[in-house]
Amino acid sequence: MAAAPTEPGTWTGRALPRLEDPAIVRGWGRYVGDIAALNQRCAHVRFIRSTVASGRIVSVTAAAGVQLFTAADLTGVAPIRAALQRPDFVAVGTPILATDVVRFVGDPIAFVVAESEAAAEDAAELVDVEIEPLPPVLSAVQALTEGAPVVHNSVPEDHPNAPNTVVDGRITTPGAEEAFAAADAIVGVRVSSGRQSAMPLEARAAHAAYDPGTGRSTLHATLQMPHVTRTGIADCLGMAEDDLRVVAPDVGGGFGAKMTLAREDVALVWASRHLRRDLAWIETREENFLASWHSREQVYDIEGAFTADGVLLALRGDLICDVGAYCCYPVTWAVEPLMALAELPGPYKVGEYDVRSRAVVTNKCPIAPYRGVSRPMQVLAMERLMDRAAAQLDLDKVEIRDKNLVSEFPHRAPTGLVLDLASHRETLSTAAQLADLEDFALRQARAREQGRYLGIGFSCFAERTGYGTPAFAARSRPFGLDSSRPAPVITPGFERVILTMDPSGGLTLRIGASPHGQGLKTSLAQVVCDELGMRPEQVRVIASDTDATPYGWGSFASRAMVIAGGASLIAARDLAERIRGLAADRLGGLPDDIVLDNGKARLSGSDRAVDLAVIARDTYHSSHLIPDKGEAALESIGTYDPSGTFANACHVAEVEVNPLTGHVEITRFLVAEDAGRLINPAIVDGQIHGGVVQGIANALFEELIYDDRGVLVTTSLMDFLPPTIAEVPDIEIAHIYTMSPASLTGAKGVGEGGTIGAPAAIANAISDALSPLGVEVFHLPATPHRIRSAIREGRDVRPASHPADGTTPAHPQENAS
Repeated sequence: MAAAPTEPGTWTGRALPRLEDPAIVRGWGRYVGDIAALNQRCAHVRFIRSTVASGRIVSVTAAAGVQLFTAADLTGVAPIRAALQRPDFVAVGTPILATDVVRFVGDPIAFVVAESEAAAEDAAELVDVEIEPLPPVLSAVQALTEGAPVVHNSVPEDHPNAPNTVVDGRITTPGAEEAFAAADAIVGVRVSSGRQSAMPLEARAAHAAYDPGTGRSTLHATLQMPHVTRTGIADCLGMAEDDLRVVAPDVGGGFGAKMTLAREDVALVWASRHLRRDLAWIETREENFLASWHSREQVYDIEGAFTADGVLLALRGDLICDVGAYCCYPVTWAVEPLMALAELPGPYKVGEYDVRSRAVVTNKCPIAPYRGVSRPMQVLAMERLMDRAAAQLDLDKVEIRDKNLVSEFPHRAPTGLVLDLASHRETLSTAAQLADLEDFALRQARAREQGRYLGIGFSCFAERTGYGTPAFAARSRPFGLDSSRPAPVITPGFERVILTMDPSGGLTLRIGASPHGQGLKTSLAQVVCDELGMRPEQVRVIASDTDATPYGWGSFASRAMVIAGGASLIAARDLAERIRGLAADRLGGLPDDIVLDNGKARLSGSDRAVDLAVIARDTYHSSHLIPDKGEAALESIGTYDPSGTFANACHVAEVEVNPLTGHVEITRFLVAEDAGRLINPAIVDGQIHGGVVQGIANALFEELIYDDRGVLVTTSLMDFLPPTIAEVPDIEIAHIYTMSPASLTGAKGVGEGGTIGAPAAIANAISDALSPLGVEVFHLPATPHRIRSAIREGRDVRPASHPADGTTPAHPQENAS
């Protein structure tokens, strides 16, 4: 442990205002909608989508004069194929437009082109689609039932998986069964989560332009991975990647939902090339709820084997992830179950392990990563397990966690993951101290005497961040490829940057990562300027344009600062070494004697100095005077591909629950976070704040609900309920600092931590508050309706019976009441 690792005079560690913000807050941002609005030659596209969950397409017809395109028109366009090299993985292509069958409400069947958005909407109303309904699969439980309808008939009959199971992973250690037999207590929990939407402020949008002079297309779209999007579209359309430029302008929120390849983007580029004209598609909020990627819906059954004094000996479990109808590109529908399988133990020591994790297809909108991916559910399961074990063994909730948290590093989990240097026990003790548990116990007792129900909940987690190719490759297991299996797509995790000093001494940093609200340009400028002795405002960061940046993998998985930051540091050090050599030739002395500071190169121990701008101009314009003629430019390339590191934190929630209404008020929220070196503390705190708010949404408010026909009924912000400022408490943050050897900058990723830890802390707090009534929370969101019903019926908060089981869930308005 160490104090905040910031040296006076450096840029790293300073809470600088974000360089990106002035343009955005003044209304000068440039979004896809702005590009489309300014293009007077642009036509508009509207998609016609399925209104049934499962069915055969009988016919698609349109009134005269409507420019209509269906799957039959997309001759030669390949489906989107995301694959993983594992024998238990089922690879199913996603057609750009539904062909013979539809598989969820919102499945795109056709699209129309018209001269304006309004005209396109009117034209879509003139399209008639006849569909013969088929029985839908509406839950993972139903999908696994014998005799259930099969969502994808294309799965080979000899595939080892059960029907509707597209990933089936298992990790078992030899001593698991023996550990459970020897346990003093076996504690089990079954937790589940409803569906969520990432609900970015800006829904999806795209603008495709075709240049007949060059034969090139340009796509502006709301993206997190421009280079990967270009690869995916080029594969579908059978074109060279060089013939397609992909740009992500300002993006109004991503959260994972914009890292996946959209069928609509492929269709738009194809139509633009086919029609030889510019086209735009601006998604409506209803479309976003219907057909943009969903998240979360999972059920975890886990058991822990404990000694009498609370030591966790072993874990076993069955994890089921509803992944919807199609596979997301490039990370596949394996990302949720395999992450859960590998990372379930989190920060806890577990000797033995026997866990199965499956991805199951249903006739609902496909699932893709959303901030935290499956970790909020992993943490909910483990933290509810810890609270139940403490109650069963009559132990203190903090004590049982402290006893089981990893404290010696590196630590190899039974799943094979290696936790590097972290501070699990320190974050717990810090959070517990700030929570002042003695004072809370007094306040809780007084409140109960008054008929009020206060509760406190803890949540500890380890967040895998900044992982590169080694981590992604580990999710695959070679099985010997043959012609019947598609080539695997393994997402590498390297990042590359190009750093250039121009003749005037300004810096340009071109990055493969694609920021969309994280303040990454500011943070990277701080890293670069520490090495080159310049100011962040002298650095121009270019990102999110495949024509202008090196190939990179975008911004997701709490990785950009770790990996792009490491690549930027490598490039900056290389360029600084070059500049010190040039300065030494001019000033005398050795390169190691040159200090770069305040825009100058100084000879240490003397008053001799030269402006970096002078060195730059002479390097470019008087190259004949440069000793090394082969380096008549100031440019360096940095590439970084780390194995990954772990951030960690402890969250504490205090709540008050009204037993008459079921309303939950979060009265206090604490975060003790270890994100390593904080490049910009203000940006880090902003990420934590935003993540916690989305975690609160997961815990209490947001849920996508389907009826018994598989029709989504929460299609607007009138019934999908994000929290407002009125529902969000002040969030108190304490930082602990450990420098990971697996991160070149010392930084650990922090983008998802708030979302990962908050739901479990809130669920535990509600359970603590309602313990006198014998009510615990095992399903999220814990809406007022669910809490009120659980209290009235004397049971725990669990999911209502699914429509597939013969009952209809509460209407969303009732759920929210």
